[in-house]
Formats: sequence, structure tokens, C-alpha cells
Amino acid sequence: MIVSEFKKKLVESDTLVFELPNGELVPSHFHVTEVGQVEKIFIDCGGTVRNERKVNLQLWEANDYDHRLHPNKLLEIVELSERRLGIDDLEIEVEYQGSTIGKYGLEAKENGFVLTATTTDCLAKDNCGVPEEKTKVEVASSSCCSPETGCC
Repeated sequence: MIVSEFKKKLVESDTLVFELPNGELVPSHFHVTEVGQVEKIFIDCGGTVRNERKVNLQLWEANDYDHRLHPNKLLEIVELSERRLGIDDLEIEVEYQGSTIGKYGLEAKENGFVLTATTTDCLAKDNCGVPEEKTKVEVASSSCCSPETGCC
């Protein structure tokens, strides 16, 4: 989900609900501790220089059980970040504390947002020797080629 889609969903929402990939909800007393634009410049294992830019949204929960962030307030925070930091309309990455800081994608759902699982991947499979996954083909069995016939 990109920033403009997120803002549109915030305008349409009465409450903020974030669901983790396992179906659990982020506690309703969460705080948004950061909104920023993150740039990652790196070299993949094949030697190609790459540049990745995302908007980072960090959710945090404390023992502040009376805290409730309204969608309009979060919209104000995002718009302030756009003005003051020059944030672009980029893909949003959400950070949330589990056993360590988890990084998630973000999707809209009817009554809120879902944090989606992210994975690592090799970006240069053709250059670093990772074998292609072979497609499994199911062979129809035939009596002429069974081990008992002696033809194999």
C-alpha cells in the first residue's frame, strides 16, 4: 500500500485497527512513534547496485492503556511528515515489536489494515549460482514401464 492509498483509507475510517499476519490485533492502545522515508542503497550478491525507498511507519505499544489514536490524528501526522520531510508517495513498510522488530507490508481490509509478512530473497539468482526451482511433473503410470516389467 502506498501513502496516498493509506491516507484515503484513514479518511474513510472511524477507528484504527491493525491486524498481524497471524490474525492477532495490535493492541488498540498502540502509538505511532515514527513516520519517515527510508532509503537503502546496497549491492546485491551479483554485484548490482540497488536503491530502495519506502515510507516507514513504526507502531509501538506501552502500558498506556488509555491511549487511542484516531484515524484523523494519524492522517495529520502523515501529512505533517509529507510537508516537513518531503515524503514521497511510496510503498509503506510497518515496523512492529515482536520478539524483535518485525518489518511488514501493509494492506487495507474492510475494517482496518493488515500487516503482511515480508520475506528475504536473492535478487541476483542468475549471477550467484542459485539453481532454478524445477517444476515437478507428474508422470502417468503405465504397466509397460513399471519396475516389474524389466523395461526400465
